[in-house]
This record gives sequence, structure tokens and C-alpha cells, in this order.
Amino acid sequence: MSYKIFIDGDSGTTGLEIRERLAGRTDLELVAIARELRKDAAAKRDILASVDVAILCLPDDAARETVALCDALAADAPRLLDASTAHRTAPGWIYGFPELCPGQAEKIARAERVANVGCYASGAIALLRPLIDAELIPADAPLTINAVSGYSGRGRQWIEAYERGEPPPFELYALELEHKHIPEIVEYARLAARPLFVPSVGNFRQGMLVSIPLALDVLPKKPKVADLTDAYARHYEDAAHVRLREAPANGRLDALALNGTDDMEIFVVGAEARRQAVLIARLDNLGKGASGAAVQNLDLMLGGAA
Repeated sequence: MSYKIFIDGDSGTTGLEIRERLAGRTDLELVAIARELRKDAAAKRDILASVDVAILCLPDDAARETVALCDALAADAPRLLDASTAHRTAPGWIYGFPELCPGQAEKIARAERVANVGCYASGAIALLRPLIDAELIPADAPLTINAVSGYSGRGRQWIEAYERGEPPPFELYALELEHKHIPEIVEYARLAARPLFVPSVGNFRQGMLVSIPLALDVLPKKPKVADLTDAYARHYEDAAHVRLREAPANGRLDALALNGTDDMEIFVVGAEARRQAVLIARLDNLGKGASGAAVQNLDLMLGGAA
């Protein structure tokens, strides 16, 4: 059986990456809209009514407009996979992070509407949710999340600026402390207190590290470093794309090591004598952090393995 797939917004970074990943698959037929008709609501509505799944790779407002078109189609509407931020905490949408908790992949497989996980959020939630579910970190703990991403996650204008050599080698951003990924981190990590999130961007195209420092004796259960690694080992035991790794012997981690893959690695760097630990997630922000995650979700929605 061949499924018809429409990528709405396939000229942007995420859409192009998804199209490349799907190209050549014999189980899918990629349906496109003519460039001159991309803002023609009637033409888009006709395409939406003809496909099995629409993948939205659009700015938030444009994604909402496409969803409104689908609402008007009623029973003729396709299933939706939204890669924007617009619906990640919206009622009626299933969060597209299959490794979130037991049963999440099955929810994605059955869903009519799936909101693809955000890049920073995927790393932060992957680190926090297992430890919160295991009651090793309380939901109201005051947490700081640090992260660095390649510049490809910041949109076309920033990509072009970096490729012209204009921005500095490294910079912090979103220092108004209102980054768009915070709501989904709070929601799906099951936090009761808003974390302090400090993102940064490096002058490299793709790659990501998300890190969370912990003072172990401040936590109510005073866990050992081994308790943290055991919780991750249990949570990700059967995960195909998220793996627990040993802490690096040289004390260094390369943000670019997983580029070109759809995987994520989890590390616990601990100093038991100091009662300190750092939780680290490594991924490709265009892979498991965006387009790779979207394809993983699409395969679940179409009845395949993720």
C-alpha cells in the first residue's frame, strides 16, 4: 500500500530534510503543491483532502491556518504531523516523542494529530522525565537547563547570516527567559516549577548538547549517581533511538558526534565524592531534534516501527 504524504512548507530546513529522508521510499507518494499556489487556500485544501498525512513545516501562524483548513474538511481531512511549535501543548494533539513513557508510541500510532517534539525539548525531556517518574527528582525542583545547538535550528535568516560569517563563534540567546520550548518541557517532563533554560548557539551547522547540573544532596532522596544511571537504563531499555552511554573517560563531549543520525545519547557525568552530577543529552538538532523525529512519528502513524 502506498500512502500519500504532503509536506506543507518543504522549502524550509525541516521540510527539506524530511523530504530527503522520504525520497525513494516505495511505500510513500510525496504530493507537492505548485510554488505559485502555496498561498492559495483552495488549492491547498484540495491537496489536503487528497492525502493520508500532511506534515506541517511552517511558522506557527501558518500551521494554525492549515489546521483550520483541515477542520473545515471534517471527515475528508488528513492526519496531521505538525513540526511547528503551535500545537505541542494543545488539547487534542499527541506529543511526538515516542520514548516519553510506556505507551506513548502506541498513542502516536493511533493519533489523528501529532505535534512533533522540539529540538531542545527532546533532550531536556529525555533527561528529566525518567528521573521524575522514578521520584529521584521532585517535580518542583529548581532546575537549570543549559544547551548549545548548531545554527541550523534558528531558521533561514540566521542560517544565511552564519554562512556569510556575520555572527560570533558562540552566543547565548533568548535571555528574556521566554524560550518557546519551555511550555512543552514543563508539560511533558511533568514539572511543577518552571526551569531556568539558557540556550546558546555555536558557529557550526548542526549538533546539540543539552545539560542539567544536579546537586545530589539537595534532592529529597539524595540519590547516588548509580541511581540516576539505573533509572535511565530501565526507561530506555527497549528504545531504538535513545541510548544510555558511559560517561566519557576524557571528560569531554563533542556536540557534532551524532550528526547525520536520528539517535540520541544520554550521559550521566557524576562525581560521587562531591555529590554532584551533570545529565547530558547529545543529538543532531536536525535529526532526533526535528526531521528525524518527524519521520519516526510518521512511520508510527503509518503502522511501522519507529
